[in-house]
Amino acid sequence: MTLIKYNPSLPNVANKSFSSVLDRFFNESFNGIGKEMQHFAPQVDIAESKNAFEISLAAPGMKKSDFNINMNEGSITISGERKFEEKKDEKNYHSVETQYGSFSRTFHLPENIKEDKIEASYQDGILNIVIPKDEKKELKRTIQVK
Repeated sequence: MTLIKYNPSLPNVANKSFSSVLDRFFNESFNGIGKEMQHFAPQVDIAESKNAFEISLAAPGMKKSDFNINMNEGSITISGERKFEEKKDEKNYHSVETQYGSFSRTFHLPENIKEDKIEASYQDGILNIVIPKDEKKELKRTIQVK
């Protein structure tokens, strides 16, 4: 006897014909495009060097104008939207794995940064944000016990 791990999101194949399973796959995969593509979270890499923090956000297929970057009370928020564009070229999609929709990512920054010197660039599908450190601001604090 073979044990199969129960997964409630999978259809009960034993009680359905192969044809109905295929119908469900294609109908739900493409009719559900709207709800699956309303939100996505681009992958982010964060690095620290001696002089700066660097945020790299992977968002291929977007334009520079699709991004919004805001600083607010020690946090940086990167938001945007990647839209699904159906072209009228008689293509029948069998699978769409690319995520579409709006996103917003917020990162809390340390106090030792130069907010007015932050730079952002977008090249080859990667949004790069460089946040320079302010050497004059020291993060170490000594707290005296009373």
